[in-house]
Amino acid sequence: MKVPQCETIGIQSEDVPTLQTALAQLDAPRVSRLFKAFADPTRLKVLYVLTLEHELCVCDVAAVIGHSNATASHHLRTLLEQGLVKYRKEGKVVYYSLDDEHVRQLVEIALTHSEEQKDV
Repeated sequence: MKVPQCETIGIQSEDVPTLQTALAQLDAPRVSRLFKAFADPTRLKVLYVLTLEHELCVCDVAAVIGHSNATASHHLRTLLEQGLVKYRKEGKVVYYSLDDEHVRQLVEIALTHSEEQKDV
C-alpha cells in the first residue's frame, strides 16, 4: 500500500512552533520503554490476567499463562521495573497486581483497539 504524501513541500500549520515546544518536553525514551513492555505477547498476557483478577501469586500467573515459574517471574520483574505492576509478600508467597488504574485502562484500550482493527 502506498502511503499518501503531500504533493508540495511547506509548513501548512501555524501551530508547528507550539507543537515543537510540546514535543521537546516529551520523554520519548521512557514512554517507548513502557510500550516495549506491552509489546511482548507473554507480558501482555500477564497484564491481561491481572486485569481480570485483582491479585495473583507467581505460581498462579505461571499456570494461567502456561509457562514456568521462572519465566513468569522474569516477565513480572520486567513489568515491575517499568512500573506496570506492584507486589506484596505474604510469608513466602509473592502476590502481584497492576500498579494502578492507568495500567488497566491501557490494557483495555489496546484490546478494544485491536478488536476494532479486526472489523476493518
